Amino acid sequence: MYWSYLVRLLFCLFADDTGIFEKGTFWQYIDLNTKPDGSDLAMHLSMIFHTLNTPRDQRLKNLDENLEAFPYVNGKLFEEVLPPASFDFVMREMLLEACGLDWGGISPAIFGSMVQAIMDPEERRNVGGHYTSEKNIQKIIRPLFLDDLYNEFEKAKESQPKLIEFQNKISSLRFLDPACGSGNFLIIAYRELRELEIKILSEIFFVKQKQRREVMADAKINIDLFIKVNVDQFAGIEYKEFPVRIAETAMWLIDHQMNMKVSQEFGHYYIRLPLTKAAKIIHGDALEIDWESVVSKKDLSYILGNPPFIGSKLMNQSQRNQIVKQFDNIEGSGVLDYVTGWYIKAAKYIQNTKIKVAFVSTNSIVQGEQTSILWGQMLNKYKIKIHLAHRTFKWSNEAKGNAAVYCIIVGFANYDTNNKSIFDYEDIKGEAHELKVKNINPYLVDAKDIFVNSRSKPIFNVPQMSKGNQPTDGGNLILTENKKDEFIKKNRELSKYIKRLVGAEEFLYNKLRYCFWLVNASPNELKNCKELVQLLELVKKMRLNSTDPRTRELANTPWLFRETKNYSSFVIVPSTTSENRKYIPMGFGDNTIIPTNLLLIIPNGTLYHFGVLSSKMHMSWVKSVCGRLENRYRYSKDIVYNNFPWPVNPNEKQTKAIESAAQKVLDVRTEFPKSSLADLYDQLTMPHTLVKAHNELDKLVDLAYRSQPFTSEANRMVFLFELYEKYTTDLFTQEKPKKIRKTKNES
Repeated sequence: MYWSYLVRLLFCLFADDTGIFEKGTFWQYIDLNTKPDGSDLAMHLSMIFHTLNTPRDQRLKNLDENLEAFPYVNGKLFEEVLPPASFDFVMREMLLEACGLDWGGISPAIFGSMVQAIMDPEERRNVGGHYTSEKNIQKIIRPLFLDDLYNEFEKAKESQPKLIEFQNKISSLRFLDPACGSGNFLIIAYRELRELEIKILSEIFFVKQKQRREVMADAKINIDLFIKVNVDQFAGIEYKEFPVRIAETAMWLIDHQMNMKVSQEFGHYYIRLPLTKAAKIIHGDALEIDWESVVSKKDLSYILGNPPFIGSKLMNQSQRNQIVKQFDNIEGSGVLDYVTGWYIKAAKYIQNTKIKVAFVSTNSIVQGEQTSILWGQMLNKYKIKIHLAHRTFKWSNEAKGNAAVYCIIVGFANYDTNNKSIFDYEDIKGEAHELKVKNINPYLVDAKDIFVNSRSKPIFNVPQMSKGNQPTDGGNLILTENKKDEFIKKNRELSKYIKRLVGAEEFLYNKLRYCFWLVNASPNELKNCKELVQLLELVKKMRLNSTDPRTRELANTPWLFRETKNYSSFVIVPSTTSENRKYIPMGFGDNTIIPTNLLLIIPNGTLYHFGVLSSKMHMSWVKSVCGRLENRYRYSKDIVYNNFPWPVNPNEKQTKAIESAAQKVLDVRTEFPKSSLADLYDQLTMPHTLVKAHNELDKLVDLAYRSQPFTSEANRMVFLFELYEKYTTDLFTQEKPKKIRKTKNES
């Protein structure tokens, strides 16, 4: 009920300042006709709502003149009879204060911010609801349709018949937002279409004359007859009822704002009352509703929006079932994020049409394991082609409770085009620059439509990577520094079985933890230590109580970790690391430490391997194909490392140069013994000498790939994907790798 009250009050406040009502009609009525204690406010609001829903010729003859001043609105906005409400002094004062604000200059798009602010945070998280700012909406609507329309407008300017034909075209366009929330995408798109129509009409009437209002007045032209763009060109689907009501009302409000602009432009008062047309906003679940029942695809032009941000691991079972169903139960669909349901449903819906689609999404759908599952279906089964893309950027909006996420935008259709654009961000918090490209693949790179699939072994002749040792011990074999010292005091002869335990946190932040490493311990030594026996009993109990058969099997050897790898030398790669570092901090380990499963290790990895993996070239690959945890890099041996295109046959001089530069990086680190790797690789605090050492390493790694310099990260990715494609093809054809082509910028 409160939703309906709130929506109606918003309309009245807005109408009071924008000419729908005579200015101040609502404010004056509330101020003069209701009691100060607010006890009769609900009654008077009910009378106002009833009046707004009643044509003038059907109203009571003796209706109070203050009520008679309200126009007939219609549009079903005031049709429902609301149950009685209770107001008090404070609530009445708040309403009067709101009446005192100037609502005329407020964009209805801001209502989305209000909706997000009043939603319960947990509820917002469960439905993946996030208000989209106008700045981010423009990132979709401009390349999706608006830029093309303005180009067409410029070509039609000097011909009135062409302008009239063009106006007819834009008035026939139909838009659908299948996750519309409070309607921001529809509101902004409609406003932009109306702005364009005003420009068209200005050219039609004044193409050879500079006077505007005077010409309209002298010719007594009724502008009402020429406005064709209307709110019924727009449709939406929304899961929550309150945003549906907001979206419906906001569309009328933006319509009125644009009508006022028509009035100013042409000197002719223009208002659409009573309301006869409305945007079609459906309350329901977009993944269950047949979109054809909302708008026929033969009439539809564009699908756009911001579907829910719910990661795969945060989805409830019902949501996961929906996604699996949308993907026809294909293998792997259970790991997909909720947003992928909108992608696949749109792909099915637009088959054999010219409809274009563009969605804002989290970047997880173009990285890691989800990419080949989602886009394998989109490209191969439904013949989708990506037309536009914004690579990863920082999500921002004006709403309270702003979502701290990193997004991409993907625009696609069921046909190909020569007009494709990638918007790239050197700084993900900054502005994009547009790249005109030949193709956009599922990783949002200008390369062929290929997939980086999970592999058990590297595609190049490099050492295999594996994860470290998983304890699976309930914490009983792990020691803090204090507990380690206490144990050794009592059991000095067993100190040889305690080793430093290193996971990602310990490696990056110089934290100290230890473990019992009992691989070579004799049963007699174990039994003679009562404290150790008690710990092993706890490990055994924990493993026996597990639901995992493999873990229960490990109860037979409670003194051992799940894995028992202990190498004399290995390269260390943290499995998860911050996206705010220019490079993933890597290093070396030996048999004095035990790496946990939170580290990835390359046994017998050399300075050369460390050097290439520590380069800008490798980081470009990571940024494109690596999975993310929130936005942190979640390094995968099967997707990132095993598929990484290493330099093809570097000569001995190049290899030695890379090894020397890699050693320099390690040497510079030792100059800061009190700084952790996290400190050293923070972009704000990274020492100049370390930056210089990495820059030199980057140059040498680049030269091992080719002699021409790489001009940008996008340029690197084009090269790497071409190398990946050629080399993986050669794995099956046994052909010699073909020469990598130069990009347009390098020719």
